Amino acid sequence: MKEIKDIIEAFDAAELAGKKTALATVVQVNGSSYRRPGARMLVTEDGRLTGAISGGCLEGDALKKAVLAITQGRKKLVIYDTTDEDDAKLGVQLGCNGIVSILFEPIDSTKPNHPIHYLRLSIAERKPFVLICGYSQNHAEHTGTCSILQLPEIVQKYLIPVAERVLYQQQSELLLLDAADQQQAFFLEYCIPPIALLIAGAGNDIMPMVDIACLLGWQVTIADGRASHATNQRFPGAATILLGKPEKWKETVLIDNRTAVLLMTHNYNYDMEMLRLLGNHPDLKYLGILGPAAKRERMLEALNQEGIYISPEEMRNIYGPTGLDLGAETAAEIAVSIAAEIMAVLQQKTPVHLREKPTPIHQPHS
Repeated sequence: MKEIKDIIEAFDAAELAGKKTALATVVQVNGSSYRRPGARMLVTEDGRLTGAISGGCLEGDALKKAVLAITQGRKKLVIYDTTDEDDAKLGVQLGCNGIVSILFEPIDSTKPNHPIHYLRLSIAERKPFVLICGYSQNHAEHTGTCSILQLPEIVQKYLIPVAERVLYQQQSELLLLDAADQQQAFFLEYCIPPIALLIAGAGNDIMPMVDIACLLGWQVTIADGRASHATNQRFPGAATILLGKPEKWKETVLIDNRTAVLLMTHNYNYDMEMLRLLGNHPDLKYLGILGPAAKRERMLEALNQEGIYISPEEMRNIYGPTGLDLGAETAAEIAVSIAAEIMAVLQQKTPVHLREKPTPIHQPHS
């Protein structure tokens, strides 16, 4: 989601400067590649790049193709084939044994339904979204980034159940359709909202946590009772700063299944208020408590004495001490371990060494 947000911001800046742009989207990968379908890059007519479609090996050639698409005003599909060991003949060095298909779309901002319009829709609300990108595999007209309702009814008939399945299974799919002598392909990308991180605390040790979260594109909210600490100057990357006790702002905070909460105030009473408020929230999948396990048990016992019961199912969502065991000591290292654990939990992954994973890192699109 951060990549999409960066692309939108870069497009808006290019529009203000009067520069033409094109969007490059990885729509299909066969074999191994650094980026997967759905990776995007915005290119301006003067060669400015935002986003990435590879590890850096394709960007140079893709820049030329994007500028050509802008000049000609036509969508172009370019296929990079590196299954041949002598991939140097392509003028690029992928370092991967795969075939990567990239669609280049010149963006005409005078048309209401241009590609950036649909990227905006994908991040407009905090709910899953299906982005569709259509292209031809035999040099016919390319549909490009679109909505289902833009397509002919016969195509909608096939796409709608696939889009519903993508949302249900939470996994992108590639659909191939044969129509007369034209083969059309549609990449249906499953998009999820960015992680929302609510941090109780505004001490100096919070700063690396906020920096890492912002780098990852998370939406960060800081909550603290100290006006001297919870400021925009100290946390410029935070989207929201809540000052005061939880009871003051609790009605304004949205908690969903892509929200993580961290109790890091070093103030036992404030952390207790947060735990009392959110400990058994039905949508919250991650609540981290900074400090030893003894602190967690003390807090839970206090809640129990108040008649607030945390069920075994809800206990699975409480992570105290927060973070993975990475040998972290400094505030920055601790922040890395916490961010990694939040990602693993909300992505429903068990952390493992990738070298020990018996299956491909990314599941192929059906």
